[in-house]
Amino acid sequence: MAFDIDMIKGVYASMGERVEKARELVGKPLTLSEKILYSHLWDGKPTTAFVRGKDYVDFAPDRIACQDATAQMALLQFMQAGKDKVAVPTTVHCDHLILAKQGAAADLKHANETSKEVFDFLGSVSNKYGIGFWKPGAGIIHQVVLENYAFPGGMMIGTDSHTVNAGGLGMVAIGVGGADAVDVMAGMAWELKFPKLIGVKLTGKLSGWTAPKDVILKVAEILTVKGGTGAIVEYFGPGATSMSCTGKGTICNMGAEIGATTSTFGYDESMERYLRATDRSDVADEANKVKEHLTADPEVYANPEQYFDQVIEINLSELMPLLNGPFTPDLATEVGTMREKAEKNDWPLAVEWGLIGSCTNSSYEDLSRASSIAQQALDKKLKTKAEFGINPGSEQVRYTTERDGILEIFEKLDAKIFTNACGPCIGQWGRYEDPKNAPKNSIVHSFNRNFAKRADGNPNTHAFVASPEMTAAIAIAGRLDFNPLTDKLINEDGEEVMLDEPTGWELPPKGFEVKENGYEEPREDGSGVEVIVAEGSERLQLLQPFVPIKASDLQGMKLLIKAFGKCTTDHISMAGPWLRFRGHLDNIANNTLIGAVNAFNQKTNLVKSQLTGEYGGVPDTQREYKKQGIKTVVVGDHNYGEGSSREHAAMQPRHLGVAVVLVKSFARIHETNLKKQGMLALTFANENDYDLIQEDDTFNIVDAAEFAPDKPLTIELVHADGSKDTIKANHSYNDAQIKWFNEGSALNLIKIQNA
Repeated sequence: MAFDIDMIKGVYASMGERVEKARELVGKPLTLSEKILYSHLWDGKPTTAFVRGKDYVDFAPDRIACQDATAQMALLQFMQAGKDKVAVPTTVHCDHLILAKQGAAADLKHANETSKEVFDFLGSVSNKYGIGFWKPGAGIIHQVVLENYAFPGGMMIGTDSHTVNAGGLGMVAIGVGGADAVDVMAGMAWELKFPKLIGVKLTGKLSGWTAPKDVILKVAEILTVKGGTGAIVEYFGPGATSMSCTGKGTICNMGAEIGATTSTFGYDESMERYLRATDRSDVADEANKVKEHLTADPEVYANPEQYFDQVIEINLSELMPLLNGPFTPDLATEVGTMREKAEKNDWPLAVEWGLIGSCTNSSYEDLSRASSIAQQALDKKLKTKAEFGINPGSEQVRYTTERDGILEIFEKLDAKIFTNACGPCIGQWGRYEDPKNAPKNSIVHSFNRNFAKRADGNPNTHAFVASPEMTAAIAIAGRLDFNPLTDKLINEDGEEVMLDEPTGWELPPKGFEVKENGYEEPREDGSGVEVIVAEGSERLQLLQPFVPIKASDLQGMKLLIKAFGKCTTDHISMAGPWLRFRGHLDNIANNTLIGAVNAFNQKTNLVKSQLTGEYGGVPDTQREYKKQGIKTVVVGDHNYGEGSSREHAAMQPRHLGVAVVLVKSFARIHETNLKKQGMLALTFANENDYDLIQEDDTFNIVDAAEFAPDKPLTIELVHADGSKDTIKANHSYNDAQIKWFNEGSALNLIKIQNA
């Protein structure tokens, strides 16, 4: 039986009436995305038709999910909100703080020892406030959500950008910062700009070596890392319905890599099969009663150009397997054409590791298809050239694949079976003792992101994203340019052999099984639970409210850094070894912007102090400005803050005294996070004004006292030689968001409202 079945029944009970009213207001047939959005309005029944990409709308999500790295800060904030219990079903999943190094048992034991303080904190807060708690080793948040909580037609938010994975079960599931989650936990509305809609029509059918992963790798190539910003991507067509539920999840998961608000599919038989296989026949039965509301109206998919803002069509029968990378998830190369591109760009052709798993590709189907390739290496006497690493998505997947002999196949190839956790996908991989000075190399993985240093901390690791089965084939061959469709390998007997096409199971033939899933139900009454944060702890720190930034603070600001090129949340607040400080704002602030490239010297973590004229690390320089009471400005390029949802990338600069982030364009989640923390998130009205910013600049926002919706701000740039430039900066703040700014943060406002 499903968790929260009464809540799900309630959603379905009101859906028909709300969809019908929305259709009447909009005046035309509705997409699935619109049906879900309009049936989750904070005020209930729709009363107005919203303008896509313009209107800010208050929503009422059905549930929240938090992973342990972001949950620390989210729950530290919620503890200040003045509530006894979360207002909507919420879960915490311990999947980020487990270093992959020796193997599952040893790594989990080490994590439980080194992060005991954090796990105990998260467990006690969960117990106190009515939050479901998934212990370390229980699984990766998004796979666990798909197996237990996702339901067609629902809306959820999660404090991780890959929350969008739940779109594989027909949800509108959106990654947010912790402050957004706190709003909903506290019983308040969640605000989102009504998204634009991108339709992706899938024709044909996947076969051979092509997998669902290749669909999103192709979409990433078409739309790039920012092409989905501000939009929901809705997949449809015969190719969509022919795909498994977990395959759909893979596609939705990597929608985060194109900047999409989320991605989703209409309810179909594959979703019903998955719900029943994961012991949720009750949800499937309820969904079947309202299934006409759990997909778009027929007219939409028949004439998609009339209903979507953009339409892409992909013929799955013609789609080739792809390798995306290195260093960005949208650089696609068809298998079979890699050698020329690799040699031209000096990418190492030898592959050292093949990594299978992560929240993107760790389902039973993924592991079974990859194992069919691994089995061929054994049967055909092939010696694998690269090392294998496997991260099962959940204890249920791990237990079932072990029972069915799938993991044993990999173990016979000397694969390391890591914990049911994120591991190398988020930099939690103990591959090197000294990653900064590690050698140039290539790896292939089935993860979602491949930014520099993302997996192992080595800036010289060239990471390529592929399907699990293609990852297995390339790991066996040991070469980036291996094409299993055409290339032969020499086995131990000196014979030429070829790999056959992968095979596998959509769902386990003998059903899923698990002995201990790792879930802990919270107390019904948590008032007696004591949450302890040790004084002097280096891992946890109770929060102090941010002081509002006044108009006078926005005069005489100094440039902290002008970031050059790609500046993701990994550059602003690195993961890897820094994850241990995610619950201690002052300690983790010591990594602020250390990965950003300074436009004036093309170096990282080396900026000029206008106080001394000397160069130093970004956090150290900023702390000196803070001591002097001087606010600062960070300047950035396009899609600033892309990648992970981590709100630390906003809280850390705020904590250190940065007042303004001025860029060419923002990634959606990061822009919202900056607003929530009471900062000014501004964009150049003229992108070329980025070039006017000089290293010793002082910034004055001359009309700061007139900050208002739809009104650009005027910035005076005072250069070191006394000359000046005046530029315009746009913003997207509405009245409610300006209140956050005026109070110092959204959390400050919540506390006032709950007082």
